[in-house]
Order: sequence, then C-alpha cells, then structure tokens
Amino acid sequence: MEGMRKTSLTLGPWSDLDDQGTDLSVLDFLTTRLSALSNSLRRDLTTPYADQHGLSVSEWRVLSLIAHAKTLPFGILVVQSTSDKALVSRTVRLLVKRDLVSVRHEGGKSRKRLLCSITLKGKALHAKIIPIARREQARALRALSPAEREAFLSAIEKLQAYCDTELAGAGAPATRRPAASD
Repeated sequence: MEGMRKTSLTLGPWSDLDDQGTDLSVLDFLTTRLSALSNSLRRDLTTPYADQHGLSVSEWRVLSLIAHAKTLPFGILVVQSTSDKALVSRTVRLLVKRDLVSVRHEGGKSRKRLLCSITLKGKALHAKIIPIARREQARALRALSPAEREAFLSAIEKLQAYCDTELAGAGAPATRRPAASD
C-alpha cells in the first residue's frame, strides 16, 4: 500500500494539524482537494448543460453573471467571475459576437467604463439554461445533509474571508464570492 494516503474512519488528515503542516500530504492540501472538486463539478455538472446550449463554461458563467445583474461594469464582472481579465474579455467578445451580450462605454475620456448588458437573445438563452443549472447545482448540494451544507458554506465563507484579509495583505488579490452560480 505504498504511496497510499493514511486515512482513519474517525479522524481526517486535517484533524491533528500542526502549524507547519508537517504530516500533510500534497494529496490533502486544501488547494489540491478544492481544485479536484471544482474540476469534477465543472466537468460533470456544468459542462453538460453549457455544451447542450452551445456555450463554454466560461461563456455560461459570464452570461449568467450579467443576466443576474442586468448590467455589470466590466471590472466587477472580472471579480465576480473569478477568472482572469483576459479570459473574461475574450468571453465577452464572443458573447457580443453572438448577440447575447452588449457592451457600451460610459463616462468621460479619463474615466471610461465598459458596461456589459444582457440582450433579449441572451435573456432568452439564460431563461432556458438557468432552471437546468439550478436543478443540477441543487442535486450536487443535496448530496450533503442540510447540516453539512450549512457547515460547508460556513467553512467556504471563513476561508474566503481569510484569503481576502490575511492573504490579500501578502500580495494576493482579494476576491469576492460570485453573485450567480455556474
């Protein structure tokens, strides 16, 4: 069983954790576990309904965020999407090309802002997909008991606050929880 991670029925790998993470396996790094979970959810949950409607996951995420807000400044869209600015910019251009989103400039020359809005065609597509997205998200969340869902949300919010305060001071950019789901 060499290379296998030690597990216990009563204690997980994070139960007896010293401040140096001495016995923490790379397989149990928080970033490793969350990345694997995120990739699985994206692949098995979000991608099928996005693909079914001719969208990439990135296009669906951006479209759903704009639909939720009706109009969204590009900078806020980048933050809420949790993607990098270049990817969001490319995605918005693709959505504009398909007439799902419109972009307009607002403000004077020195304070130009890009505002992204959903079009009628975008609203119609969003209205088709959002019930499926909600159902699939609920199905995954219901794998947890109500108490586990509350504990999981609390843990996510606590870790996000830690990242936004403790880590942001160390040079990492602060992020905000997205306003709409995948």
